[in-house]
Amino acid sequence: MKYVFILFMLFCAVPVSADMYVASSIGDASYLNPVLATDQTSGIINNLIFNGLLKYDKDLKVTGDLASSWDVSKDGLTITFHLRPNIKWHDGEPFTSADVLFTYNKLIDPSVKTPYGADYLLIKTVITPDPLTVRVTYKEPFAPALESWMMGIVPKHIFEKGDFNTNAANRAPIGTGPFVFKDWKTDEKIVLDANTDYFEGKPPLNKYILRIIPDQSVEFLEMRQQNIDEIGLSPDQYRAYNEFFTHYNRFSYPSFSYVYMGFNLQNPLYKNRDFRLAIASAIDKTQIIDGVLLRMGTAATGPFVPQSWAFDPTIKDFPYDPAKSRELLRKLGFFDINHDGWLEYNGKPWELTIMTNQGNKMRQLTCEIIQSQLKAVGLKVNIRVIEWSAFIHQFIDKKNFDCVVLGWSLGRDPDQYSIWNSKQTNEGQYNFISYSNSEVDALLEHGRRTFDQKERQRIYRALHRELHDDIAYIFLYYPLALPAVHKRFIGPEVTPAGLGWNFHKWWVPKDKQKYSAE
Repeated sequence: MKYVFILFMLFCAVPVSADMYVASSIGDASYLNPVLATDQTSGIINNLIFNGLLKYDKDLKVTGDLASSWDVSKDGLTITFHLRPNIKWHDGEPFTSADVLFTYNKLIDPSVKTPYGADYLLIKTVITPDPLTVRVTYKEPFAPALESWMMGIVPKHIFEKGDFNTNAANRAPIGTGPFVFKDWKTDEKIVLDANTDYFEGKPPLNKYILRIIPDQSVEFLEMRQQNIDEIGLSPDQYRAYNEFFTHYNRFSYPSFSYVYMGFNLQNPLYKNRDFRLAIASAIDKTQIIDGVLLRMGTAATGPFVPQSWAFDPTIKDFPYDPAKSRELLRKLGFFDINHDGWLEYNGKPWELTIMTNQGNKMRQLTCEIIQSQLKAVGLKVNIRVIEWSAFIHQFIDKKNFDCVVLGWSLGRDPDQYSIWNSKQTNEGQYNFISYSNSEVDALLEHGRRTFDQKERQRIYRALHRELHDDIAYIFLYYPLALPAVHKRFIGPEVTPAGLGWNFHKWWVPKDKQKYSAE
């Protein structure tokens, strides 16, 4: 009997092709096209469908993806990528260097609504001498060059006809990745199937489903009923009763992200640094850290997280000082004319509307605390919570807002040209607050042209200080990542690259499979 038992255990320990993974998101995707997508949900799906030439391994070292290897010239200006042979798009067409060249041309096409074009401005030529070779030559040094080629490559044969921005494939994508697009029901779910021809081998999981659940409380209830396999927990959920997580593993680690309050700087009042300083002085971040994050995060001072080598630990944040806030507001022309407690601006009623996205309880609570704190200095603040897709396309892209509370998930290279450069303000680009600072522009240019990391560190720490001191955003907090994953999955591992770096290799032992018939 013991031999039968041993054989059974060995059988259960071998990855088998079965089961599916049900994840959730509070917002729907926008574009299933890596060149166009700017939101996190689209990014999650695109990362499963598309590949870049390169990627990060679990230790954040650059490794090959669609490219098996690459060579860099001695002067650092030319990168030659050697593509893997016999890779096919999900429709069976061969992947070649022509697809890489096509993707590059779309990234630099001014008619394409992409926020990523700035990463390719310094390229002189992209040459494809044969179907498996791509040679990229830069006009001058570009430090984040390798990371920029982690961009998902799109198929030329699908997009070469018609308008790239409105192509039907933006909702029914064809990629080279481990999962194949199956279905998208707007505001309900996105369904992917395992790619049986994936060049790294078919994923053990047969299917991936992303459910759109626009409320974190409903998400939590769905998790408790084991209807979803993964959830991003809020701090209060993370600290809930242990019996809620009988079937789940909770993870906690520093995220490469921050939450901020940003003003529409096209408004002359908001463009005035003294106004932004008055707001910053009225906000007690400690109250937010304690009340919203339950101390599972830290106060932010700038655009780099503490675990980044670009972070400047010497920066001292603006102190909470309501008296200073009131003084600055008075100098700007804010007075309580009617003696009702509300300040008016230049003799007229004044109020501020803070917008954030629906379903994110932490951001909504942050807005409520800020609303209360600004009320204490006499400012009337409204809060408007908007469904994600409408928020992005009707308000952010159109610059139709006073102020937003949002967050950025960051790349590991500290280059943030697309967020802060004064030329990156068009529709669909990341500098939607219209920030403009010549010193910041110069630092961004210098940083991406410098290879020596010590010098880059000096540059980006100077950038960190300038963005903090100029109050480009009111940087609020660096949250911890708090995911929970069902215990039946083998493979989840927190590394410097995060939790899902090896998702296409996760699997479920036969005796624990839930959807084996799917």
